[in-house]
Amino acid sequence: MRSSRVSRVAAVAALAVVAALTVGALPAAAANPAPDVVPALQEWAAGTGSLQLTPSTRIVVPAGASPRVGQLATQLVAEVAELTPLRPTTATGTPAQGDVTLRVDPNASYGAVQATLKPEAYRLDTTATGVTITGASDTGLYYGTRSLLQILVRGTTVPLGSAVDYPNYAVRGFMLDVGRRYFTPEFVKAYITWMGWLKLNTFQLHLNDNEIQAPNGDWTQAYSAFRLKSTNPAFSGLAATDGSYTRADWDSFEATAAAHAVTLVPEIDAPGHARAFVRAHPELGLNGGNSDNLDLSKAATTDYMKSVYSEFAPWFKGPALHMGADEYPGDKGLQRTYINTMAAHIRSLGKQVRIWGDFNSFPGGATGSDRDITVNSWNNGYYSGQNAIDDGYDVINSNDGNLYVVPFATYYHPQGLDGAWLYSNWEPNVFGGETVPAQHARLKGAMPAVWNDLVHATYTELDVHGLVKKSFAVLAQKEWSGTRSGTDYGAFVARVTAVGMGPGVGYIRPVVNPDDLALGRPTTASSQESSGLAPVFATDGEQSTRWASQYSDSQWIQVDLGATRTVGSVVLDWEGAYGKDYDIRVSPDGTTWTTVSQRRGRTTAGVDTIALTPVGTRYVRMQGVTRGTTYGYSLYRFEVLADATDLARAGTATASTQETANFPAARAIDGDPATRWSSAYTNGEWFQVDLGASKTVGRVVLTWEAAYGRDYDLQVSANGTTWTTVSARRGENGGVDDVTFTPTTARYVRMQGVTRGTSYGYSLYTCEIRSS
Repeated sequence: MRSSRVSRVAAVAALAVVAALTVGALPAAAANPAPDVVPALQEWAAGTGSLQLTPSTRIVVPAGASPRVGQLATQLVAEVAELTPLRPTTATGTPAQGDVTLRVDPNASYGAVQATLKPEAYRLDTTATGVTITGASDTGLYYGTRSLLQILVRGTTVPLGSAVDYPNYAVRGFMLDVGRRYFTPEFVKAYITWMGWLKLNTFQLHLNDNEIQAPNGDWTQAYSAFRLKSTNPAFSGLAATDGSYTRADWDSFEATAAAHAVTLVPEIDAPGHARAFVRAHPELGLNGGNSDNLDLSKAATTDYMKSVYSEFAPWFKGPALHMGADEYPGDKGLQRTYINTMAAHIRSLGKQVRIWGDFNSFPGGATGSDRDITVNSWNNGYYSGQNAIDDGYDVINSNDGNLYVVPFATYYHPQGLDGAWLYSNWEPNVFGGETVPAQHARLKGAMPAVWNDLVHATYTELDVHGLVKKSFAVLAQKEWSGTRSGTDYGAFVARVTAVGMGPGVGYIRPVVNPDDLALGRPTTASSQESSGLAPVFATDGEQSTRWASQYSDSQWIQVDLGATRTVGSVVLDWEGAYGKDYDIRVSPDGTTWTTVSQRRGRTTAGVDTIALTPVGTRYVRMQGVTRGTTYGYSLYRFEVLADATDLARAGTATASTQETANFPAARAIDGDPATRWSSAYTNGEWFQVDLGASKTVGRVVLTWEAAYGRDYDLQVSANGTTWTTVSARRGENGGVDDVTFTPTTARYVRMQGVTRGTSYGYSLYTCEIRSS
């Protein structure tokens, strides 16, 4: 069901496309601001006016382009169709008016990009005749398509001008501990796709681990897991029984990563955190196997771990393999020898080596340690970023104080990273209380981490996502273009909400109410407790973020719906600081207010659903009267719901034809989802509803039977004779079409078929007509 807020906004933009009927530059008086993409653009040369994309827009691949460019064009066509009302096609050769051209040119101008980062750079040039995305490589070209899509989700016009964009750091990463908690392949692939949307490029999967302390000191009772499942009998029993990834699973991860410019970094952690290996081979563990650490005094231990890396290295397409290697309580000299030996072995398998840094716990520090290794600096005491640089290591910032999430624990960041703090205070060169030179040649980037220490807790993978998504876009912003997005965190969050999570992430995308008129709309308040509790967080569609006011009674929060809309109810999801007494007020102009509901005597937090007599308004406010606690007012959600009254139910339906007497037009408005109208087996059939009197109409929901309309127009009329098209639908694929358009007054509403989607006719289970 294409019923997200983004698709509804885009549908309004599509109406403008149809009304214009022509393609071309639209005049504008002032220079265009840089498009609001996430991460923000590095460089922007403004033009004036905009280019309107239309149903005839094509994605053009120049003759002689590489196969990957053609693949990306096909991918972009599908993504545009998912996120917008446009239905472009691909073409090869010379672009026409209004087309989008994809090309790779390493010799084009990419501004101030560092030479080592140039492959990820791109240009997005828009003129009155078309859009050209030029990548310095296939990767840069992919990133350019992300920026174009982020522009298009808010309307099908593209501002004229030239963007030049590139990253500040090579590694823009995220690490997920799947060793202590299994995450499904669907989750992993959705995260890879989401990372590409935000131009994050490195996803490390921590593939084995165990609980931190053994129950009553007995490691045979401790939870542990290794998540790769080989068919090789030599590794029978090694894979976790509560969830593991087959070669086919991993291949699907790699294919998704390749399509979204993400590099996977597998981590097989030893000699500490190694209970899964000791469980399989107790003779290789310290303390006679009653341990989660390998016994490095035995040559068989190193030989076994070499066999593990040799077995699984062919699965991995990326250049790097992470061997963990920290927090080993045994002999440090043996640990150093193990790291050096295993690093050489991993390189012999064709992989670069990464480890977690804790050389400060070694006698002599890093002296005698292999230098051809990249270090994740996770704690300044164990081995800081500056320590690594001084010792000649390439380093990735994974500082625990800033970047560790341990879901629902009592340490690090159990409720997710503080996005507001990160936005104002952090960049990849900040390692806790230590700062190294920005963009130092050995500082490769940053990688926050989620550690699932609480192996017996009952939270889900989607609960973890709820914690991660609070700050994911902030991290992407800081790792790509630093402070280019400005200093206003609230404005940045509004931008993130507007661009959404991109295509192909349905598994993790929040389920939003399609009737919520407030979603992503400008929201203001009388006050906010802190920058991380801004009013925009009450209307961002995320149930984990919230607005909180200062600690006084007469506080308010309001939303601008952007135009007069018919409102049927308001939903307030109160945090612990709830409102005891408050009013719901509406206003046509944000100045003169009318109270439409008085709420008195609330005694708890939770959800308050307030039904209203349907009212036309542009602004809606919660006006506090009395707080329920000594704190202020705090809302997870402030939803303003459209009037959901189905105007068709009281109307009269007619149609151009009916297949048989069993499928009359009236069946589509009888409220029974199992009955339906069906037409004759020809194109051009129509179905219409007489509402009985003129009503405000702004939304039509069509639930199709298998015989759907591929191309059709939604039309309205005052008299049933003269019709106006309010939305032209093209290239639809059945299911449920939830179509919103500029509210208009009409007595008659018609679905005018153009082209059937099958060899049958048109068939509707339901046709719902609403005011907005």
